[in-house]
Amino acid sequence: MTYLVADDLPTEPAGLRFRRLLEGPGIAQLPGAYNGLSALQAKAAGFDGLYLSGAAMSAQMGLPDLGIMTIDDVSFFIRQVTRASGLPVLVDGDTGFGEALNVMQMVRAFEDAGAGAVQIEDQLLPKKCGHLNDKKLAPAADMAAKVAAARKARRHLYIVARTDGLEREGLDGAIARAKLYVEAGADAIFPEALNDAEAFARFAAEVKVPLLANMTEFGKTPFMTAQQFEALGYKMVIWPVSALRCAAKAHEELYATLRSEGWTKPLVDRMQTRAELYATIGYHAYEELDGTIARSLIPNGNPE
Repeated sequence: MTYLVADDLPTEPAGLRFRRLLEGPGIAQLPGAYNGLSALQAKAAGFDGLYLSGAAMSAQMGLPDLGIMTIDDVSFFIRQVTRASGLPVLVDGDTGFGEALNVMQMVRAFEDAGAGAVQIEDQLLPKKCGHLNDKKLAPAADMAAKVAAARKARRHLYIVARTDGLEREGLDGAIARAKLYVEAGADAIFPEALNDAEAFARFAAEVKVPLLANMTEFGKTPFMTAQQFEALGYKMVIWPVSALRCAAKAHEELYATLRSEGWTKPLVDRMQTRAELYATIGYHAYEELDGTIARSLIPNGNPE
């Protein structure tokens, strides 16, 4: 299966496929995939949807997650992840890249790039990771206007409104914001940086649309499983930066080993082999599409 063969491509819009994923039983588990390779690996592991994190995209570009990326930057990653996996993807749209018209432009661009859903948050620029301090909130009415604009612009895109209201306005304030965003047209709500199970449960009791839980590491939310979030009333859970964090740690160790020892042999048993990589990306399937390309033979290993 490759994206070059028309019969292998999804025929239903990504937004409808994302919605159908949520209509199924259980909680939708959406691991972060920050490029085409990680998207293929997540799909091979059996996941049915993915999350594209602004923090992971920014970090991959060598930038902090402070709203520096552009719509075109994000669209590049959307095309890469959706093309590779064919899965419906929830995309981090930060604050919508501006006001109402900018939000509408973002929605059109993301949907055209293949996104299934978009997340918009109620911070002011320069925005921050939801688990950091001193976040500045937009007026709730301004955020509601962005949600309404996104709703007007979308064809099928599923709209997730995120609120960072807990830090400055408490749980009551965050819930009030969420209800306003639902009235404005949000399909789902993402209450960010909740810090205990009781807060998650109360949110679910009062906000009657699908809810998203963020199980990021090194943040304010205690470790919980997908099943625990489901029991608390949540329909989606994301692990936004986990894959990037694992990969970045491996990069760090590789470069340190190269610098100190002058070769990679000590780490070979932790590497994906050439055969495994080719299987992941479907190398031979692409070769078979063009009869002029001889099938590549994979070396058995490095000569000693």
